[in-house]
Amino acid sequence: MKNNLTFAILFTFLLSACATTGDNPKDPYEEHNRAVWEFNRAMDKILLKPVAKGYQYVTPDPVEKGVSNFFSNLGEISNIVNSLFQGKFGDAGKSSGRFLINSTIGLAGLLDPATEMGIKQQEEDFGQTLAVWGFDSGPYLMLPFIGPSNPRDGFGFAVDSFGVYSPYDELNDSQTEWSLRTLCLIDKRAGLLPLEEQLEEALDEYLLVRDAYLQRREFLIYDGRPPIEDDCEFEEDCEEW
Repeated sequence: MKNNLTFAILFTFLLSACATTGDNPKDPYEEHNRAVWEFNRAMDKILLKPVAKGYQYVTPDPVEKGVSNFFSNLGEISNIVNSLFQGKFGDAGKSSGRFLINSTIGLAGLLDPATEMGIKQQEEDFGQTLAVWGFDSGPYLMLPFIGPSNPRDGFGFAVDSFGVYSPYDELNDSQTEWSLRTLCLIDKRAGLLPLEEQLEEALDEYLLVRDAYLQRREFLIYDGRPPIEDDCEFEEDCEEW
C-alpha cells in the first residue's frame, strides 16, 4: 500500500508540473518549482527546522554523532545494492566491508571505525543507477516535502525508500519503523543547520539550491569525474585552440 501511495504522489506531481512552461532548458518549470520551493521553505520554518534545532540543543554531541553514524551505516545497504546494479563490484566490496566493520566493531553502526581505517563511503542510489543504465534525468523538479529532484531521481528516491528492499523491512512494527524514519529525517535536517546562514545570505535561495543540487548529482553520477563540456560552437573553432 505504501509503495503504491508513494508512486501515486510522484506521478500526480509530475503531471501537474508538465502543465507549466519556462525558458530555462535546465528548469523549464521554474515558475511552478519556485512555488513549491516557497511552500517547502514555509513548512520547514514552521515545523522541521525548529524540531531539528531543538533536537540538536537537547542531544549531546556524541549521541547526535552516533545517531548520524547509525543511519549512515543503514545506508550502506543501498550503496551495496546500487553498486552491484552499476557493475561497480569494487565499490560494492568496500561498502560491504564498511557495513560489516561498523555493524560489529562499531557497535551496530553507532561508531565509524571503517572511516578511521581509510575505507571511504561510496554514495550510490537508484537515481545514479538509472543514470548509469542510460535513463535521462528529465527536467529539474522541486518536489513537495522532498526538495530538489527530477523524474529519474524522484523515482529512484521512491525505490530506495520503499522499493524492493529496505532495512526497515525487517521491522514488524510499523510504529517503530516510522519512528526511525522520522528520527532519520530530523537528524538529516539537523546536519544541514550549519548551511542555513549561507542559504539566507544568498541573493536567490532557489537558484543556489538548484545549482548546488545539479552539480552534486553530476558529481555523484560520474564518481567525481564529470565530463568537460565542449564550449566550441563550431569544429573549426576547436581546432584553433
